[in-house]
Formats: sequence, C-alpha cells, structure tokens
Amino acid sequence: MRTTDSTRFSEYPLLIAKGFAMGSADVVPGVSGGTLALITGVYERFLAAIKSLDAEAVRLLLTFRWGAAFERIHWRFLVGLVTGIFSALLFFTRVVPLPVLMTTHPEPVYGLFFGLIVGSIRFLARDIGQFDLKLAGWVFLGTAIGFWIVNLVPTDTPESAWFVFLSGAVAICAMVLPGISGSFILLILRKYDYVFGQIGLLGGPQTLDALLVLVPFGLGIIVGITSFARFLTWLLGRFRMPTMATLTGFLIGTLWVIWPWQERVFEDHGGKSKLVSSDPVWPVAGTEAFWWGLAMMAVGFALVWVVEKAAERR
Repeated sequence: MRTTDSTRFSEYPLLIAKGFAMGSADVVPGVSGGTLALITGVYERFLAAIKSLDAEAVRLLLTFRWGAAFERIHWRFLVGLVTGIFSALLFFTRVVPLPVLMTTHPEPVYGLFFGLIVGSIRFLARDIGQFDLKLAGWVFLGTAIGFWIVNLVPTDTPESAWFVFLSGAVAICAMVLPGISGSFILLILRKYDYVFGQIGLLGGPQTLDALLVLVPFGLGIIVGITSFARFLTWLLGRFRMPTMATLTGFLIGTLWVIWPWQERVFEDHGGKSKLVSSDPVWPVAGTEAFWWGLAMMAVGFALVWVVEKAAERR
C-alpha cells in the first residue's frame, strides 16, 4: 500500500471519472463505493489516503502548520477523487433527483434499491465462499442486528445537527467496506432523502439552510474517516470472513425496510412531503406498481452482476 501521494495532475481526468463512479455507487443504496474503487484500481490508494488523515495531520492543521500537513495528507489524490464523487452527488440530486423520485415514484426506485441489495448479498456470499457452521452463526448474528436496528430506528428520525453529524460519521465507514454503501446506511437512519435533498438546494435561495445541514454532515464524515474507518480497515484485515459474513446477514436483516411495496403515509411540512410511517405489504399482481417494482428489481440485480463480472476480469 502506498505511503506517499504520487498523484500527478495529468491523472485528474481519469481520477475524476473513477470518483464519479464511486459517488454514483454511494448515492444509490445497494452498491458500495468501496467495490467500485476496487474495480477501478484505486482501492489501495483510497485506503492510504484515508490513513494519511491521521491525528498528526489534524494537529498540524489546527496549529496552522499547513505546509507540513499537506505534505502528510494525500491531498492531490483526494482532490481528484472527491471532485468526481461530489459531481455524482450533484448529478443525482439535480439532474436525476433521486430524493424526489423516492416520494413520487417509490415502487420503481425502491425496487431498484432492493435488487441492488439482493445482488450485493449474493456478491458478498460468493466472496465468502464455503460456509461452515461458524460463518453461518455470524450471518445469523448480522441478520439479527440488522433486523433489530431497522425496528429500533423510527420512521421519523431527528433532523438536529448532532444526528446529522452521527449519520455522516457512520455512513462514511461503509465506503471502505465492499458490498455495503453509505447511502444504504442513510436509508436505514431515515436521512437519505433529507441529506441528498439538501445537496440539491445548493446554489439556490436555500443555500444557507442547506449548508446548516451539510456542514455537520461533512464534519461527521471527517470524524468517521479519521477514526471509525481506520478500525474497519483493521477489522477487514484481521477478521475478513467473519466481518463479511456479518455484513451479509446485516443486509438480509434490513431488506424489509427497502421492500418496494409499502403503505406509506406522508405529511406536508412547509410544502415538502415527509414520510411519517411505512409498513410493508404484499403487492397486488398485475398493477402498474407491481410491474414497475419487479422490473427495477431485475435491473438492480443485473447491475450488480455486471459489476461483479467487471471485477472478475480485472
């Protein structure tokens, strides 16, 4: 793994494109940005860049020793990659507004998410390989934890700065884990449409309001990168199979909250629809909502299969 940043500015067009692919994966729940980093060949550099944001780098920044800090931090690599990631965030909140589509067309959107996550479960299970009783136990544990979490987290979670900060810190950790995305974590915490909706407000008359949400979220990302993500990297290095088995179970246990067909109740809050309750139901066969949800499930599953084949070729 690289210990110094050897990124050249001539790499930026390709690096931005790879960042856009990672950002697209993290906007759409189900596909991990870490998986796309692995496929595009920047995973090790990404981990090295995360590790360069250590306590010493933070200390240098806080004491205004910026020259020494930038020598330590892999900033050239991070600028290129983050530019691509942020471009994807803007694309999926401005050009293709997923947070809005989740309210106006829930069955096809959640159907896509569901298919992506089922495909990711298959991908993780295939990566684990031969299951034994011990690994099955870890899968069961992960399933129980996932089911417990989605039942513990209420439909309407706080919009206060501390919870947005916590959401950012937890979601960023998923970027280093193959198979689980940060946006999926936000979906579980009921902050997906809220956070990405704020990104879509940037540049307009509500920019200041959006920044009051995005700044705590960004600070949470920084804390997550400099602390939790480092621990998760160690965990994957030392206990890869139990970790992957637990993640597989976690995805299984949380699937019901992504089920496309639900009785959703929305309330108007300042001209915006806000989800206040959601209960899974069995779809009515033959309806438009049934076929759209089913079709997008297939699309999501197929997309993960394509990603998997690309990884195999690499």
